[in-house]
This record gives sequence, C-alpha cells and structure tokens, in this order.
Amino acid sequence: MYMAGVARKTYATRWPLWCGSAVSADRNGCKNGVMSDMLIRLYALPATPEPLSAATLAAERLVRKPIGCEHDLIVAWVQTEFSAGWASEARVALQNRPISLLVAVQDDQPIGFVCYDATARGVVGPIGVQASARHSGVGAALLRAALVEMRAMGYGYAIAGAVGAPAFFRRVAGAVEIPDSTPGLYAGRVHG
Repeated sequence: MYMAGVARKTYATRWPLWCGSAVSADRNGCKNGVMSDMLIRLYALPATPEPLSAATLAAERLVRKPIGCEHDLIVAWVQTEFSAGWASEARVALQNRPISLLVAVQDDQPIGFVCYDATARGVVGPIGVQASARHSGVGAALLRAALVEMRAMGYGYAIAGAVGAPAFFRRVAGAVEIPDSTPGLYAGRVHG
C-alpha cells in the first residue's frame, strides 16, 4: 500500500499489480508479491539521516501542512493521482486534530503527500509522489517529516502497512518487516 510515488487510478487496484510480478518484486523488494507491514523504531531515528543530498535538502523545504482552503484540493489530487482509497485516508488525516497529513508543494501544486494516524493510530501512510517528482528526495522528505511528527507526539514506534517498497522504508527509516502481518489491518476491507 505505501509505495512512494506509485500511481494507482482506482480503488479496485488497491493491491497493486507492481508487487505481484517477478520484475517488480525484485525492484521493490516484495517477497513473492506479498506486501507485509513494517515496524519503524521512532525512538531510534537519527536527528539527521546521513548523507543528505542537495536534492533531498531541497525536497525537505517543499514539505508542509496544508491550510484549510487546500483540503478539498489535496483530497481531489490524491484521488486523481493515486486512488479513492488513498483519498479517503487523506480525508481522515485532514480531519484529525492536529492534522496528520503533510504535502510537498512545488510551483503552487501538490507533488507528494503522506498521512499518519489515518488508517489506524500509529500507522504511517499512505505516501505518494507524482511521477514527475519521483527519485528527487520528495518521498524521503515526506516520510521523515511524518515520522518526526509522530515521535514528537510520543509514539515510540510507527507501523507502515502493506508496504509495496520495503527497500525505500528500510533505507529512509530503518524499517524492519513484521512477520506474518499480511493482510494485517486490511483483512476484510470493503472493495469497490
């Protein structure tokens, strides 16, 4: 579910095809097309991960909380770029107090987002970056910002559910797979 920057257009493709093929399984780190949950030790996050490239530093400056008049625009963008399911989770995160959604904005347009405490308390994701902004450090900047906020709120751990890009989560957050965690929170969910 939480593959940085992977676009999906419909809720029906909630369990993405990119994790089910042998090619993408190798590239994304999925094991036999199965997306497990991952555990992130927030208390062990470094203050500043090393090394930060110039691109990543620039990407971190793009990340912020959306203001009220942007909420509907953000939800509509998430639905268009990713899925109705992710838009639903974005809506929940925007209704939380404090807001638990961060957006990356460039040239007055959203280019990425991350939620936490939307699917369930302590869960980070979904996270997505539009195709034109991928591989620029935006996904890493979004994930780090969300995890720092969760740590500041008192969480010791975060769960990334049904991770489609485990290598990304390992690299950026030191995440480790949770054995036997599939389908996790998503068992029995409504499909549309």
